[in-house]
Amino acid sequence: MENLFSVIHWNLDPEIFKIGTFGLRYYALCWLAAFAVSYMIMLKIFRNENKSQELLDQLSIYIFLGTLIGARLGHCLFYEFDYYKDHLWEMVLPFKFVNGQFQMTGFAGLASHGGAIGILTALYLFCRKTKTNFLWLADRLVVVVPIAGAFIRLGNFFNSEIIGTPTDKPWAVVFDHVDQVPRHPGQLYEAIAYIIIFFIIAYLFKSKKMEKPGSLMGLFFVLLFSARLYLETFKIDQEDFEQGMALNMGQLLSIPFILGGLYFIFRKPKEVKR
Repeated sequence: MENLFSVIHWNLDPEIFKIGTFGLRYYALCWLAAFAVSYMIMLKIFRNENKSQELLDQLSIYIFLGTLIGARLGHCLFYEFDYYKDHLWEMVLPFKFVNGQFQMTGFAGLASHGGAIGILTALYLFCRKTKTNFLWLADRLVVVVPIAGAFIRLGNFFNSEIIGTPTDKPWAVVFDHVDQVPRHPGQLYEAIAYIIIFFIIAYLFKSKKMEKPGSLMGLFFVLLFSARLYLETFKIDQEDFEQGMALNMGQLLSIPFILGGLYFIFRKPKEVKR
């Protein structure tokens, strides 16, 4: 391509350091940053609404586990079911045995749609245990989810994974660890989109322009998963089975969230019986 020498070459080692079979990756730091920043914002929201930090700490444990378990199972079930149906333990264990040797793998393979399902499940369980209103809490949690998603997509960029389709745009990126083809930096497209969505949701929450319970959550679903539906067109297929599909797996999984979001935006609130 004519722009081969004007593109950005990305060849950063995704591992910061490695000791034996354990390696600390930028991706892991991005996950930690996602939770740390989210926690600080939620703490401010809780304090403004006279909710205890202890309640937030409990919620954080539920959300952390829900995100990790949901994202992991989502990847295994939605994208690599043919493999994991015969290796069930590898879904939940961060290691495996290769040719009789122990190998630390971490959780290689996390799906954001599975993470979203995991968060909703964890939120439901938390609200049932603590007698907290689900929609009230969901309308506050969605303030921080987009910024967390932006950090995670940045981690994908550090990992040179979920790469984009080839392009001759001047901002194309060559992921040297993958190949020498200039590609759309799809991970950065998503990160930027999520940051924009974060500011929109945060503004609407602070200004109290969407006070109907569940409406802010609904708008979040519509904005984020519509962005995902569109931005998937700039990514290569994650798995071979997606080739030839009119919509890839990421797009198909986004549609139910968009429809669910529209429902919560336009639904009529239940009348309070007097």
